[in-house]
Amino acid sequence: MHRFPIPALALTVLALIATPTVAQDGEGLTFAPVVGSSFTEKFWIQSQAESGLPGSMMLFLSEGTMIQTSCWEGYRLSSWQMLSDTALSWQEDTQTIEAEIIEVDEAELILALHLVDGTVEQHFQSAPVPFVCPDMPR
Repeated sequence: MHRFPIPALALTVLALIATPTVAQDGEGLTFAPVVGSSFTEKFWIQSQAESGLPGSMMLFLSEGTMIQTSCWEGYRLSSWQMLSDTALSWQEDTQTIEAEIIEVDEAELILALHLVDGTVEQHFQSAPVPFVCPDMPR
């Protein structure tokens, strides 16, 4: 039986998954999502201090799929990509939404969405697990 030294194997795996993948598209160089980025593989719920109800929810998968939903809407699957170390974009219907990561840590994600009418800042919190949507008034 051949044994690999655990530290060397772990470092090799980490180096492979932490290296950004560069892809060429029609508009120039873009960076594919990176495995292990602190905002990927985590369910984010938009903060709604005034109403007390959870807002929209987002999940950025490192393989380039984004899931958007809320407690009262259906879900949407979109493609997303990193444009730089702090900029990303995704498709929403027929439009490309570009956003800047203002802040991200294990508990909070703040995005500045560059929309047609101007820039809108959105605050998200990491979803607690388990999480159940509240009953909505009918």
